[in-house]
Amino acid sequence: MRSPAPAYGRYENMAPMQGGLGDDSPRQVQGGALTMQVRAPETLSRKELTMLDERYFDPLPTPAEIAAWDAASVAECGLSFLALMENASREAMHALLGEVGDVRDKRVLLLAGPGNNGGDAIALARHLDGLGAHVTLALAKARGRYKGAAGFNARVADRLGLPMIPLARAELSRADPPDILVDGLLGTGFAGELRPDLAAVVEAVNRLADRTSIFALDIPSGLSGMTGRPSPLAVTARATVTFEAAKTGLLATEAGPYVGKLLVRPIGIPRVVKEAHPCRAFRLRPDIVRARPGLPPTGHKGGAGRVVVIGGSRGLTGAPLLAGLGALRAGSGLVSVACPGAVEIALKAGFPDVMTMPFGTEDHFTAAEAPAVRAFLTGADAVALGPGLGRHPDTAGFLAGLLPLPCPAVLDADALNFLANDPTLAGKLGPATVLTPHPGEAARLLGTDIARIEADRLESARALAGKYGCLAVLKGPATVVANPEGQAVVSPIIAPNLAVGGSGDVLSGLTANLLASALSPLLATCLAVYWHGLCGTRLAAAYPGRGNLASEIAAMLPHAITE
Repeated sequence: MRSPAPAYGRYENMAPMQGGLGDDSPRQVQGGALTMQVRAPETLSRKELTMLDERYFDPLPTPAEIAAWDAASVAECGLSFLALMENASREAMHALLGEVGDVRDKRVLLLAGPGNNGGDAIALARHLDGLGAHVTLALAKARGRYKGAAGFNARVADRLGLPMIPLARAELSRADPPDILVDGLLGTGFAGELRPDLAAVVEAVNRLADRTSIFALDIPSGLSGMTGRPSPLAVTARATVTFEAAKTGLLATEAGPYVGKLLVRPIGIPRVVKEAHPCRAFRLRPDIVRARPGLPPTGHKGGAGRVVVIGGSRGLTGAPLLAGLGALRAGSGLVSVACPGAVEIALKAGFPDVMTMPFGTEDHFTAAEAPAVRAFLTGADAVALGPGLGRHPDTAGFLAGLLPLPCPAVLDADALNFLANDPTLAGKLGPATVLTPHPGEAARLLGTDIARIEADRLESARALAGKYGCLAVLKGPATVVANPEGQAVVSPIIAPNLAVGGSGDVLSGLTANLLASALSPLLATCLAVYWHGLCGTRLAAAYPGRGNLASEIAAMLPHAITE
């Protein structure tokens, strides 16, 4: 069977609302039929700042968490493992039919491992036989040695006369392959490396990939349910049906070629079990786009959010402009770039829609400009700090004098490098601050190397959020958002068209725009990540070989969320 399904945890619902968070006073905000008082971030409790709305987040459990769900469903709610296995097998049947169509007269080989995953395969064979398929079960151990729910299903299959053979005798020849092969060898609890005999089976299965529809139950055999890495081999499936919830490893970038099309199917884990045994990771749902705040018909630019981008230096004037464009294209009413005086002309020439405010006469920020920039932030709803900031030594003093900021903020690019070099700055970051590092910046912030960051992206994002006491966005394929409480949210989007210089600057501006709204910082950040990813997928249609510009990512923002 599977490991237990992930727990949602108790999340409070937050309706989409209008309004900014630029001052200390409560503010009336409209959200559908709901009117709420919105307070400035410094008056919100840590719990309120990190609330998750289950309409927008699916649980993403570890193998241990999913196993605990199965056990709790039986021990605490009176369900049986047999009922869960039957539900899983029927959901697998419906998922398989959705992928391959009618199975009547099709030859189906089902590989049944020694555990509950094998039991799922045995039960599925019964359903497919009932639909007219010619099924053969290849068992990893003698039929009489299967125990529990798997043993029950093996006995039923025997009574029905379903063909059963030892796994070692399974015909996996390319000369006469089955129409469909079901991988039920190993489940999400598998760890370590494949035994030589199972590795040989996996290799033989993969040689059939161009002639047989390979369908994995819960997870492709050989793939780690925790990390998504093969061990060292894994079945390469056309589709994987996973039960109750996707597992953490299934969303890892490395897992994609093995998982194929991921199908998540419910098997009846009670809600109370999920709430009593919450998991720590979640997957963004497409419905998160519905959380986007709108502007009433009578609204004006002052009510659509004022965002200030702080950045720019010699040779780096494009980055703050792209951040400004990201905020504007996402719907900000007013966007200004606070920049060093010597680079203002270059900034103004770049894009007239973005206002500029020069400070000082240098081509980089110094400590002398910090008080004036802080004063300029009065009334701002959110800040994007770092795009094009540069690494001049004088700018370190500027940041030390500028922080803490009076409103929600995104720290990106060179602001992150100064943060990594000066540990005292961490104490000046509030819970409504968002760090948006790429893996290289994350490695510097955590004092490690990129390989270790990428080895466990969920834990790396959690470590960033925990160390700096704020939200952390670990950019890259399947971007991860984490909060200091240890919750991590994974975007399901992998979009190569986002891999272009300036893409992160657009994300900074987009995130600042949403932080300027009445959304909680976590929900705002997650929406920004998903929205940014949608732009990448939409641009892939126009630029299938990549080649799009970062400015085109910004230009896609108004369209991506409405299509």
